[in-house]
Amino acid sequence: MTKLFPSPPPTGVPLLAARPANAVRSFLALRKSANKLFLNEPGPSASELQELLTIAVRVPDHRKMAPWRFITFQGEARAQFGKELAHIAGRKPGVEDRDILDAAGLPLRAPTVVAVVSSPVDDGKTPVWEQELSAGALCYNLLLAANACGWGGVWLSEWIMFSPEVNALLGLKQTERLAGFIYIGTATAHPQERIRPDLQGLVMAWPAKPAD
Repeated sequence: MTKLFPSPPPTGVPLLAARPANAVRSFLALRKSANKLFLNEPGPSASELQELLTIAVRVPDHRKMAPWRFITFQGEARAQFGKELAHIAGRKPGVEDRDILDAAGLPLRAPTVVAVVSSPVDDGKTPVWEQELSAGALCYNLLLAANACGWGGVWLSEWIMFSPEVNALLGLKQTERLAGFIYIGTATAHPQERIRPDLQGLVMAWPAKPAD
């Protein structure tokens, strides 16, 4: 089996603090999430997904707490999860049949779906917010890893990320919450570039200059 990524060195081996790479600069300058409606088979195999997750966890993690975990959905598990989502959606006041059908189809939009769970630990030393930011970095790193291997991906939230019933279905603890669902598959349409933020007004050098 061909590995997607090189193996990491043993713990304690010195690593380069900077790795200039033209290909990476181009990759980041053109990064774009895939359209959620155009992610088809094939997706990563079980072993390839394991490699992607191994790369995803290489993110800033103060005190090495690993304040996150994954729940993966592949194959028939996606349809089973969709049925449970439909049951949950069906209990909402004023729900329509279309909403129930849409809920059932959410996990089927890509061959691989990864729920990233933020699992911070309040140890009295490491801010919970800092740990939650690490979970966000992990979501983005997973997208980058999948994209670099040839798959399209998109990071979504939607109502299922904020539903107490979905949290219970997935076995989340009271201290945990979903950081997002990452959908991974083969993109069948190229996403278009969108308007990007203008940095003017978003960047301030300190100390601020007094107004004239």
